[in-house]
Formats: sequence, structure tokens, C-alpha cells
Amino acid sequence: MRHFPFHLIPFFVVIAGIVLAQLLKGSKRDGAERTDVPQLVRQAVRTAARYDNGALAMDLIKRARAMQQARARKPAFTDNLASRNNKASQPEVLHMNPISALVFVIFIGGAVLAFLAQLPVAVPIALGLIGVFLGYSIKMAQQWERAVVLRLGKLHGVKGPGLFVLVPIVDAVASWIDQRIRTTEVNAEQALTRDTVPVNVDAIVFWMVHDAERASLEIADYASAVQRVAQTSLREMIGSSVLSELLSDRKSADAELKAVIGAKTAEWGVTVNSVEIRDVAIPDSLQDAMSRQAQAEREKQARVILGSAEEEVAQKFLNAARIYASSPEALQLRAMNIIYETTKERGATILMPTSMVDAMNPGATAFAINMAKIDAGKAEAKKDGA
Repeated sequence: MRHFPFHLIPFFVVIAGIVLAQLLKGSKRDGAERTDVPQLVRQAVRTAARYDNGALAMDLIKRARAMQQARARKPAFTDNLASRNNKASQPEVLHMNPISALVFVIFIGGAVLAFLAQLPVAVPIALGLIGVFLGYSIKMAQQWERAVVLRLGKLHGVKGPGLFVLVPIVDAVASWIDQRIRTTEVNAEQALTRDTVPVNVDAIVFWMVHDAERASLEIADYASAVQRVAQTSLREMIGSSVLSELLSDRKSADAELKAVIGAKTAEWGVTVNSVEIRDVAIPDSLQDAMSRQAQAEREKQARVILGSAEEEVAQKFLNAARIYASSPEALQLRAMNIIYETTKERGATILMPTSMVDAMNPGATAFAINMAKIDAGKAEAKKDGA
């Protein structure tokens, strides 16, 4: 019966220790990222309940909420959220893929089979070492990924997408660069415009890495840098703009921000695709004043329109009066039309005095006036003859 190879225990212990260290490192990082304010609130409540002090519990909850608000306003907290999704901000030691895992399993399985077949001890050890080295050497980058490879501390090249092979111990992947379009939220609270109005502006920056080499070697954390540059540029733009322009012409502000931020980030291998201002919040007192100003402007415009309409109607009436004065027949026809429209709408019989009828017949009235003048002339002639 074959004896157990105790001399191989250190080898397997070292391998298991490396794998366990990597797993513990990832779990600690994930646990630190998941520590949030609601967890602090629960811990505060448990602490206060332990001492049976309701006032202490309320005080701890208020402090936790204040911490949450401070983190929401703090740019570094936003940077942590951005870098959490940024795989390129920290180099990855283990970037396993199905092919390297398969090769590793095959050689380790071969080492186990060679050990069970009672081959010389050097054979399973060699197979195990080959499996470990190949599992480390064979890398695979996705279509949107680029791997910056250093050889003995110097830049060797940018690999990907697809499979590539590293030389064990000599080569190392400095960072994995994600070249997809990403978004960064920036805000400027209580920023003063050129006309000294405090505003809160929220904007979104759409950007991507176009040069993986420069993004990896020339800046430590390009995602955080993009966020800070965007926030600084946003405040500078607000300080050089008037509130009315900022509210009415956002496209110009977006184009200006894109040009400014893009000029600063181009040196890091980062391209800014677009910048969009989501919201411009102004103080409530200023909103009320602007609302009253807009209401007064609309009322003024309504009064001007009404006056113009009155003037136009009066001018039309004056023109109609001149036409009726020069043409009595037109006035008579208009009067008859009014009577017809009234009877048609109401469907009733209308009684009118004869004086009104005579007034609607300018020709008969003029004839009566002329006859009266003629009779008066004849009467005066008779008096003179007598």
C-alpha cells in the first residue's frame, strides 16, 4: 500500500492559502462597500435599546441621517460610487475566464491521476505547476475591455479583446479598462450665477475611454477625476452665466460644458460624448417673485391687446358711420337686417313705434323734411305778399 506523500502538504497549503487570500480580499472589499447608513441606524437603535434610552436612540438616528445627507453632498462619496463600477480604477489580480479555468482543471486533474497511478513524484508536481502557470497566463478580455500589460514594471502593450498570454512572474496586468460609455452625475449646490442668484444644478456627463494606455498610466483614478473636473467646470459655467440664459438656453450650456470638460479629459485618454443639464433649482422666494413678474407681464400684454382691439373696433364703427351718413340706403338696409336677425333668433313678434320706423327710413324722413321746408317757404311768401 502506497504511503501518503506528506512532503507535498506544504505545496497544497501554499496553493490553498493563495486562493483563500484572494477570496478573503474580495469578501472584505465587498463587505466594506455594503456598509451604509441604514445599517448604522439599526446599530444605533440596538445600542439605545440596550441602555433603554429613547432619547439616545433619537439622537443617534438624527446623527446617522445627518451623516447620510453629508455623504450625499460630499463629492468623494459620489466618487466612491463611480469607482465602485470602475474595474480599471484598481488592478485585478484574478481575472479568470472559462478557458484558463478549464486548462487549470485539466492539468490539476492530470496531476491527481499521475499521483494515483504511482508515477514519479516529479510528474504530478510538474503537471500541477504547469496548470497553475497556464491558469495565470491565459487571459481573456471582453469586446469592451482592454488590458494594460507591464513587463518587469515597464509597459509591454495593451491586449484585447479576445485571448492573450502572459509570461508568468515577468508580466502583470496593471489594469482592465472598460471602454463602454459611462455616466457620471454631478451637481452644484448654492452656486452663484453672474447676477448673484444661488442655484442648484444637476447634470449628467456621458464619457468613455478612447486610449486605454493613457488612462491607465497617466492618472490614478480617471473616473474620480472626470467627476471632479465636471463638477468644477459646472460651477465655473454657472458663475459666468446669467440666470435667464441658464434657464432658457440649456443647449448652449450643455455644449459649453462638453467643450470645457472634454478639453481637460482628453489628456487622460477620456472622451466626453455629451453633457446634459437635468434640473436648475432656484430658491422658493425667487420662484415666487419670478411667478409674479411673469403674471404681471401677461396681464400687461392682455391689457395692451384689449386696448388695441378697442381702438380697432372704434375705427371700424367710425368708418361704418361715415358710410351710413353718405348713403342713407345703406343705413336702411342695415336696420332691416337687424330686425330680421332679431325675429329669426327669438321667433317672436316685435312691435315698433312709427317714429322708429321713420327713423329706419332715411329717405322718407328726408322727403318729409324737404316738404316741411317747402311749406314753410310758401307760408312766409304769403305773409310777405299780404
